[in-house]
Amino acid sequence: MTLSTRRRWTSAEIPGQRGRTAVITGANTGIGFETAKLLAEHGATVILACRNADKAAKAATAITASVPDSTVHTLQLDLASLASVRSAAERLRAEHPRLDLLINNAGGVRPRYTVTEDGFESTFATNHLGPFAFTGLILDRLLAVPGSRVVTVSSIGHRRGAIHFEDLHFTRRYRYTHAYFQAKLANLMFTYELHRRLAASGAPTVAVAAHPGNARTEFGREMPLPVRVLMRPRFRMITWWLMQSPQVAALAAVRAAVDPDVRGGEYYGPPGRAQFTGHPARVESSAASHVAAAQLRLWQESERLTGVAYPLSERARVAPS
Repeated sequence: MTLSTRRRWTSAEIPGQRGRTAVITGANTGIGFETAKLLAEHGATVILACRNADKAAKAATAITASVPDSTVHTLQLDLASLASVRSAAERLRAEHPRLDLLINNAGGVRPRYTVTEDGFESTFATNHLGPFAFTGLILDRLLAVPGSRVVTVSSIGHRRGAIHFEDLHFTRRYRYTHAYFQAKLANLMFTYELHRRLAASGAPTVAVAAHPGNARTEFGREMPLPVRVLMRPRFRMITWWLMQSPQVAALAAVRAAVDPDVRGGEYYGPPGRAQFTGHPARVESSAASHVAAAQLRLWQESERLTGVAYPLSERARVAPS
């Protein structure tokens, strides 16, 4: 269901971003790259936080070639490794005393069961635990800036997800779809719980969620052959109703990050019945994503697994009624 009746939101709506600094994870390609480029075009200093340093450097070069007066930095960040997350956060904190935007865009799904060096199921680690830890480790740099935002990118797939607290890492039975949907539901529950804690502590930072719909990107490069084939640009005349360009898909996270009308705890993405394609509007997430007790339980488990505690007042951690 669409909650916003505003006219179609396009890149023309993006306000000037000069003087603002934005960190975008997974920004070397696809939606993350287009998000970074849009923010750079409007004056923001952008930091491309990516697993592959060479690809990040090439993406930075591409943005500066397209936007000659832009300021683009890179940061090596592997969200599947807590050691990398801590190292990246330490470097970022040393080089940037203040941050205006963090866009947790990076994600992925592994068709085959794999575990990280920390012993976590890879999809859950990359999509949720890594971003949870990274956000917590750099949050104080955002808390110092009025109007700062944490935007976390979820998916329409969250509607089919459930948090398997009894087996978060799918050690008993792994299905990549279940792992991905769980992780994307976790993104929303993290956003809502973070929003509640920020508001309770009186912080100037807000947490917002977004989803891109179905985008034609490299995201499906490890998926089964039929999915990879459908995502190829040559099939866009057939799949136009099912998938959209990364340029349009990126607008959801960008709107969540810069639209002055956005409020903490909101969710933005393509509207309509299926929410596959379209320019972003405020939308509603599943009922499961709003269960306060589950949000709190996931937060506490994420703290335990990552060893990261957020720099917010204790009163913000009281269990919701």
